[in-house]
Amino acid sequence: MRIDAHQHFWRLAARGGGWPPPELAAIHRDVEPDDLQPLLREHGIDATVLVQSLPDEADTRYMLGLADRYPFVAAVVGWTDLKAPDAPRRIAALAAHGRLRGLRPMLQGLDDPRWIDDPALGEAVEAMLRHGLAFDALVLPRHLPPLLAFATRHPELPIVIDHIAKPDIAAGDAGATAGWRDDIARLAALPQVHCKLSGLVTEAGRDWTVERLRPWAAHVLEAFGAHRVLWGSDWPVLDLAADYGRWLAASEALLAHLDEPSRQAIFGGNAARFYRIGS
Repeated sequence: MRIDAHQHFWRLAARGGGWPPPELAAIHRDVEPDDLQPLLREHGIDATVLVQSLPDEADTRYMLGLADRYPFVAAVVGWTDLKAPDAPRRIAALAAHGRLRGLRPMLQGLDDPRWIDDPALGEAVEAMLRHGLAFDALVLPRHLPPLLAFATRHPELPIVIDHIAKPDIAAGDAGATAGWRDDIARLAALPQVHCKLSGLVTEAGRDWTVERLRPWAAHVLEAFGAHRVLWGSDWPVLDLAADYGRWLAASEALLAHLDEPSRQAIFGGNAARFYRIGS
């Protein structure tokens, strides 16, 4: 079973003029399941993880409704305010829908990079654990030290770093980015932390090549091992720098040196385990 562990849907009318802005013409449009299904069929992808892109519970309910209608949406990662006084109640209400398998605060857009390093999140984390939910970490490199503190405080919470933490691939090679490398390695030392092999081409820009991506992917694979890396497309954001087929082909090239069980794990088995798909 091949699983795309990271994709999005949205309706511009429901976003109140928020992201994506008109200048991102490739993705400034409604993005619906019927747009993605032909790509999944063409490239042999059996299921997806639908991830929030708006800090709004209404958007999460919209995604859960899509999961009811489209069986290929095997799991939903939603949003709620994890620091709200009634966060446990809100989490329980959303988790009553069986396809909700994770929550994602949009850390990259918050003013305080240390927002996640806060004991006040304890009750929300306990609620997530009660309901079998994972934590998607939408972070930039500057958020990795606070994320490490959060992960250390909550060793039972499954955590996955989205888009390898969005390092500035366009600016240089992975060897020159010691802070990102070291912080990724520190987080990978915690057994509950995983990482998504996604978003690389967007950070590299339209002139990306497989060889430019290789050092970044190699470090993630070395740090986490093949059984804690999840492949994702980040579609349709992906369309800013590539398309579904080109990124899938690039990913296969980046993973070609691995044995078949490891490749199967990255392209689906790890996502199935992490998000409890099929359970």
